[in-house]
Amino acid sequence: QVQLVESGGGSVQAGGSLRLSCTASQSTYRLYIMGWHRQAPGHQRELVATITVHGTTNYADFVKGRFTISKDNAKNTMYLGMSDLQPEDTAVYYCTSGTSWGQGTLVTVSS
Repeated sequence: QVQLVESGGGSVQAGGSLRLSCTASQSTYRLYIMGWHRQAPGHQRELVATITVHGTTNYADFVKGRFTISKDNAKNTMYLGMSDLQPEDTAVYYCTSGTSWGQGTLVTVSS
């Protein structure tokens, strides 16, 4: 089972930007699909974005136009670029691949 480690979370003001990273224990080229989920306080986990081995991306409606998912197979790393962050984006963000989940990284957006 692949091990996933997220980094890059932090605190920003509304309108700010962050980039999350997820480093995998094996080549991301071999992982058919990777994604980002998030869980806000008092809410269920929800899918944010996915990227396939072919580079096909998919986004939840609430992040379209603001977030960008990408990966660098040479670095075994997936990214989530986030811009125009809003307080409702505050959550723990998890890197996923199949049944593997990272430990999560906290993003806090203040108004």
